[in-house]
Amino acid sequence: MALRLAHRGDWRRGPENSLAAFHAALAVPGCDGLEFDVRMSRDDMAVCYHDDTLKRVHGIDRRVADLTADELETSGVPTLQTVLEQIPRRAFLDIELKVVPTRSTFETLIGGRGPGLERAVVSSFDLVALRRMAGWAPTWALWLNARSADPATIELASEVGCRGMAIEWHALDAGSVARCRAAGMEVAGWTVRRRPTFRRLERIGVTAVCVEAAALDG
Repeated sequence: MALRLAHRGDWRRGPENSLAAFHAALAVPGCDGLEFDVRMSRDDMAVCYHDDTLKRVHGIDRRVADLTADELETSGVPTLQTVLEQIPRRAFLDIELKVVPTRSTFETLIGGRGPGLERAVVSSFDLVALRRMAGWAPTWALWLNARSADPATIELASEVGCRGMAIEWHALDAGSVARCRAAGMEVAGWTVRRRPTFRRLERIGVTAVCVEAAALDG
């Protein structure tokens, strides 16, 4: 069975990457966990947010990196520490790094999910971010986010030290999943909105699917 991970929480019931969206997603039967994004505040705190600025979600034309964690919290942007404290350990987490992490981010992850990063992976499109995390924690599950599962991308994921790959779902079929598996990679798909698509990816053997809308509801 593929893990069903709510993309930035259930943003139908709360702003994406907010505590409200996370709790709403985990209240949905069949939701196994969350996918969410991590950036850094001005004062070196890991916060959960996708965009570089607050403009799209909050209507505030300010960069996340220019605001303190306290300032961001007043707009409903939670810190990674708060999320890890409030989300139950049973929930599987795909923690996507949008920027290169600092040591404090690494320590926050240890504080929240233990030295083995229990029931969680760290993913990113950013090779520097993944290499840094691999240097600190070579045994942690890392996923390279990519739009293709071609041989060159699979080789790159292996070189970086990844255990898996999260691939845009249109690029996934039985052949591409088999190539990843042959290289020792777990495979996840993103981002799926329709239930039939989730079921197709599950049939071809993916480990997890990042879902939203109807696909989250099972």
